[in-house]
Amino acid sequence: MNNQYDLAKMPVKKLIETDAIKNKFAAVLDKRAPQFLSSIASAVSLNPSLARVDQLSVINSAMVAATLDLPVNPSLGFVYIVPYKNQAQPQIGYKGYIQLAQRSGRYKRLTALPIYEDEFKSWNPLTEELEYTPNFHDRKASEKPVGYAASFKLTNGFEKMVYWTYQQVDDHRKRFSKSGGGAGPKGVWKDNYEAMALKTVIKSLLTKWGPMTTDMQSAVSADEKPVEADPELKDVTPEDPNSIEDALNAPAEPVTKSEVKPDALKPDITHDPNAGKQTDIFDGQQG
Repeated sequence: MNNQYDLAKMPVKKLIETDAIKNKFAAVLDKRAPQFLSSIASAVSLNPSLARVDQLSVINSAMVAATLDLPVNPSLGFVYIVPYKNQAQPQIGYKGYIQLAQRSGRYKRLTALPIYEDEFKSWNPLTEELEYTPNFHDRKASEKPVGYAASFKLTNGFEKMVYWTYQQVDDHRKRFSKSGGGAGPKGVWKDNYEAMALKTVIKSLLTKWGPMTTDMQSAVSADEKPVEADPELKDVTPEDPNSIEDALNAPAEPVTKSEVKPDALKPDITHDPNAGKQTDIFDGQQG
């Protein structure tokens, strides 16, 4: 009997219990590996579609996040693992890009926010002057922003701002996001459109105008792309072959979507850059 098994056929819940997977993540995360592995299983439970793709691609996508030292819990918004056809892909969230920029120590300020019709006055792309009056009342779910703005200031004093209209962001989603849907948003874009819109303008701002660390470049390269399979993880010789056989032959467990309150997925942004310490507004200190 051949004791090698294709890991792609094993559920993620079983994969993360194998020594091969544990050792790979321990080499990157050390003592934090067990908690990170548990979060991979949680991400799959929150997105039933991930249970139907190549399970090893889920692990490979999570390894991208581990290498960048970013969590994969979708409610946190740093990295999403998304299904596309039969493969999982890592999708870097706006908080992920902000976190990587923050670590560089070169950004004194970095912020992004949605702008609504009653706030917007004008935008001059030549002078990068955005005129708007922030309105701090709670927004109804039916209210859509007319655009999204992002800006940074470096420690050397250089500043840059971009503003995209809602239509520009949506056109970008249709054209470039394979998993984001066509005419209408789907996947992460459907569940958390605002966070993905902020990610779009922040990514454009940073990649075109900001200093890019090696990790930031790696994040851009991996974002929404299939991850190359690790040949060392294609097969494994388990200590207990029978347990692997049982896992492969067992009927699939019904996957139910865990209850997540909508507010848990909303980006934690503010119109007021001075209203306390925010995840996406920081002073450039290492965190």
